[in-house]
Amino acid sequence: MNGSIRIGNLFGIPFYVHPSWFLILALITWNDGERLAATFPELGIVLPWLLGLVAALLLFSSVLAHELGHSFVAISQGIEVKSITLFLFGGLASLEKESKTPAEAFWIAIAGPAVSLALFALLTVIDITLQLPAPLTAILGLITYLNLVLALFNLIPGLPLDGGNILKALVWKITGNPYKGVVFASRFGQFFGWVGIAIGLLSVFEIINFGSIWTLLIGWFLLQNAGRSAQSATIQDQLTNFKAEDAVILNSPIVSADLSLREFANEYIIGKREWNKFLVTDVAGQLLGAIAVDEMRNIPTSDWPTTPVKQLTQPVEASTIVKSDQSLLEVVMLLEQEQLNQLLVVRENGLLVGLLEKASIRNLLEKGAKH
Repeated sequence: MNGSIRIGNLFGIPFYVHPSWFLILALITWNDGERLAATFPELGIVLPWLLGLVAALLLFSSVLAHELGHSFVAISQGIEVKSITLFLFGGLASLEKESKTPAEAFWIAIAGPAVSLALFALLTVIDITLQLPAPLTAILGLITYLNLVLALFNLIPGLPLDGGNILKALVWKITGNPYKGVVFASRFGQFFGWVGIAIGLLSVFEIINFGSIWTLLIGWFLLQNAGRSAQSATIQDQLTNFKAEDAVILNSPIVSADLSLREFANEYIIGKREWNKFLVTDVAGQLLGAIAVDEMRNIPTSDWPTTPVKQLTQPVEASTIVKSDQSLLEVVMLLEQEQLNQLLVVRENGLLVGLLEKASIRNLLEKGAKH
């Protein structure tokens, strides 16, 4: 999350806290400290607030354990955990990629609530078996209860909550399409978001006696994130229906290696669309490399009629080439991972199809949406 502060590493996973975390830490510390001061006046002035801070940190430790549950299962599936971030509404484990199967996605999703339920059970046993001082018992009871709430809240079947990811995995299993699962679970997330906003607003105006401003904020959080998930999944689903060759630019900048520089300049550069680089092919259409227009300055214009394009042709990096039948979704992921703006598209036999750009992908999706 933007603006997050890196604290360190946990089991090799970068650990961050968002500035909003400090706000909720202060609010929980204040609330618990005030409650402890009122319930146990013998604690004096300072101790209730220190215990309130301990309670707040224990709560966030529980949230962290919840996210580590997701992370450890993801790591066991060979998925890198890029970071864990604590923020206003809890925590987020950022994964490198999605699971390969719905079953694997299910186990990652259920791991967090399972950890919270295990903590609830463990803390309940400790509360029953140990005779702790009353203030500590109060804190222990609160953390025990909040772990149960954390598990049950996250099991609500709507994205971005764990229950939404479980629902996504089930729909994925039934339909065979992970993106349909995301869209379906996102719609549920949006529904619960609107419910939270409605309850929050009604409680703020004292029309109902349950809910609070926090209910409204959580509803807004669900609505916004579920909407983004649905939009992203819809686009990804569209991309799976296309291949790399579908997004190739019409009249891609391709020239023959046998052309002279004079012919190249006259036919492709002067008075034409400004391309800084052209792809070069042999007579069979096989990709040989690329020629940069600026390189022509190194050749005297008097020599252009006798200098072939292939003399200035440079090889292209293999990482910038994709197969024509490759899924457009994979192509987009490659563009993002390598931070590229364009890729070269070739057939299995090496024949060049053309150039693909981010803009041509957007145009393809827009045309698809209109049809």
